[in-house]
Amino acid sequence: MKKRFYIPLLIILGLFSCQEEVFLDLRNTEPIPVIEAFWTDNGAINFVKISESKDYYDTEPNQIISDAEVSVTNTNTGQTVGFLFSPQSQRYLPLNNFGGIYGEDYELNIKIGENEYQSRGTLLEPPSLDSITYEFKEARVFREEGYYITLYGDIPFEDDNYYRIRLIRNDTLLNNRNDYLLFDDTFGTSILNRGFELGGFPFKENDRVRLELFRLNRDAYNYLNQLVGLLFNDGGLFSPPPQNPESNIQLIKGNRQALGYFMVSPFLSATVLIEPD
Repeated sequence: MKKRFYIPLLIILGLFSCQEEVFLDLRNTEPIPVIEAFWTDNGAINFVKISESKDYYDTEPNQIISDAEVSVTNTNTGQTVGFLFSPQSQRYLPLNNFGGIYGEDYELNIKIGENEYQSRGTLLEPPSLDSITYEFKEARVFREEGYYITLYGDIPFEDDNYYRIRLIRNDTLLNNRNDYLLFDDTFGTSILNRGFELGGFPFKENDRVRLELFRLNRDAYNYLNQLVGLLFNDGGLFSPPPQNPESNIQLIKGNRQALGYFMVSPFLSATVLIEPD
């Protein structure tokens, strides 16, 4: 025989009314460098940006570090490219717009005061990007009305299939937490052959959209994956404790660790204008 137990309504209401607002006492920590470094075969987009970390409740703008020594070295040939700080862009840019070469290994070196940092990566060959199409689709329950873009191409590689797509709409980089397009070969490498629809990105008539495709080293891909996970962490009861993504930049001298990542990648770019039918 089944037994049923009834909880009085007043007790239930009491349980839900016992709430207390809690303020976290987060410790202030000494700022550490945050490094974002791009090295591709296109020297015009290569850069290194160095800022300082902030406390959780700090609302001041990021503090840029402008007096670092920055270089990238081809470890196969020994050629070193120096970087100079640009006050206009607030980042370090390579001298003479130097870029990398497919198949070569590169080493990032940064010196900030007494601290020295290093990271390495291989500039892999790019996949092929053959064509871009777009189609207008009506609104549905989980889809906004708009024009949706589909990419066609080929990924001929058996290994190191870690990719990122960046989207620039009318000269504005889509850089919110929902805008990180990352994919690997978990479900095979025919994703571009079949047509890869950018389903979460509706565009409007006369939008000019530039797509940038990167083939990443695994450590840079893992960093971005962890970053996306952190951006979606709402701090709820079932969310894991937030923690910084695992950096692929090592401290080789000094005592101040660094955050951030070094991305070595080929660069593919294509632009499409959304024109009405």
